[in-house]
Amino acid sequence: MEAHDQETQTLQELLALMHEHDLDRLRVKMGDAVYEIVRREPGAPAAGVAPSPVPGPVPEAAEATVAASPHVKKIVAPLTGVFYRSSSPGTEAFAAVGDRVEAGDVVCILEAMKLFNEIQSDYAGTIVRILPENGELVSQGEELFWIDP
Repeated sequence: MEAHDQETQTLQELLALMHEHDLDRLRVKMGDAVYEIVRREPGAPAAGVAPSPVPGPVPEAAEATVAASPHVKKIVAPLTGVFYRSSSPGTEAFAAVGDRVEAGDVVCILEAMKLFNEIQSDYAGTIVRILPENGELVSQGEELFWIDP
């Protein structure tokens, strides 16, 4: 029963985080379990809360083992927020893998407390990797982009 109680507490904390930051979707991997909570519109069919042990590796877990070459520069999140690759749905992304960016170019937006913060590159170079998915909650200090100078 203790595992069930702990899972219930975890879900309550995730729901509180979702409400606090007014998120529509939250996906968290904890050990072998992946929790994905999606807010649904009133009258929409219930998608439910889907905590489930993941059989085999999760793609993000596999990607996390990829090491950056020593010369790669990393852009990290200056704050906790929701990561967006473009200014609004349906518009072109600020940056994509293979794009050349200059220092000061906007590469993404982080939404925190209803404020949209433009994140600029500190480096000039080519984007070789974008780590978070669009719409994913990222933590302060989390890697967002890898840039090959």
